Amino acid sequence: MERIYTTELKEHIGERVRLAGWLHALRRLGGINFLVLRDVRGTAQVVVDTPEALSSLDGLLPETVLTVEGVVVAEPQAPGGIEVHAPVFEILSPVRDALPFSLNKPEVKAQLPVFLDHATVGLRHPQKRALFRLSAGIMAGFRATLNGLSFTEIQTPKLVASATESGANVFGVDYFGQRAYLAQSPQFYKQIMVGVFERVFEVAPVFRAEPHDTIRHINEYVSLDAEMGFIRDHRDVMAVLTQVVRGILAHLQTAYAAELAVVNAVLPLAPETFPVIYFPDAQELILQRWGEDCRGEPDLAPQHERWLGGWAKEQFGSDFLFVTGYPMAKRPFYTHPNPADPAYSNSFDLLFRGTELVTGGQRLHLYADYLAAAAARGYTNLTPFESYFETFKLGMPPHGGFAIGLERFIMQLLGLENVRLATLFPRDLNRLAP
Repeated sequence: MERIYTTELKEHIGERVRLAGWLHALRRLGGINFLVLRDVRGTAQVVVDTPEALSSLDGLLPETVLTVEGVVVAEPQAPGGIEVHAPVFEILSPVRDALPFSLNKPEVKAQLPVFLDHATVGLRHPQKRALFRLSAGIMAGFRATLNGLSFTEIQTPKLVASATESGANVFGVDYFGQRAYLAQSPQFYKQIMVGVFERVFEVAPVFRAEPHDTIRHINEYVSLDAEMGFIRDHRDVMAVLTQVVRGILAHLQTAYAAELAVVNAVLPLAPETFPVIYFPDAQELILQRWGEDCRGEPDLAPQHERWLGGWAKEQFGSDFLFVTGYPMAKRPFYTHPNPADPAYSNSFDLLFRGTELVTGGQRLHLYADYLAAAAARGYTNLTPFESYFETFKLGMPPHGGFAIGLERFIMQLLGLENVRLATLFPRDLNRLAP
């Protein structure tokens, strides 16, 4: 007999079927007992009403892996209106040790460190499973939208010869006696590949050796990167990013409605055009509206981002806000300055519900500009950048791009209090397992 999934039971009323999955719960009520079987798509209630069937489950605890053969019966009082009768069980992998926390409750009741210590089991919970299905959906929507815009997917090295942005926050690696680093981003390579394909994207891990211990930083995360050529300036990049974000949300709505329901997600307000505020104007707004003078600072504090996010929703009905023109001092050396205001850049952050989700902008594309920018930043040894700089010496169009943090996207989408809850197996200052 071929296995079916719990979500297919309604198609087999009156038939004998075979299910397979995990023992989610066993409720012993005396003469009639109920087993809840969980598979990758849902759960099913199985009526265990004979001593023989019940005895086959003796001593088994939740998460036991088993198969069930039984008859599908319509029962209005059962969850979903369906249950399985006359079961015969086959135990595939018995569990006799207690779980570190229960998985058969609506939510996992465990402190974050305890959950992360036992994530190998905790991730089986239906809400956790739905969360990471949505994560997969974001990646799928990202790919689908960019493929539809004639982008080519690439995969770039994660072992690199030089730091992308700063030598102070990279993980060093011994590479056959040479010094190498884990890539902070695919920035150099995706720019190089604009010279090949004009429009490229990548979905891959990046590594930041920053000693953060905050609710929104981890040291390894998944970056959704894109880069495109023949742009006028950063506003062309912002227009594509808007399409990408809206495309991701539309994909989740159509293909992942069940998962959105499981985690009680409220999709964000994402108008066709996201509101925009220039960085100095944002600082002036913060002073005038909230009385905090942050003028002269090179970046926005988290509280400032939250204020601006609330302002964008109130004024424009948008959960997204572009902040453009960050100071050049805050941006990497390859960032293109604003020609009309060179102290500021043709770059942007996209805030999502008051938290930075995306960083992007226009890049330099002329070789002489790279030499000048490197000198201005104090790069005296350009040898590690030779192959990168060769790209611009031999002809590159005006270009730009962006990077979305996958885990932070999930965090903001679902209103999670810590980015670690949006990460399969987090890596931070203190965690290297499981």
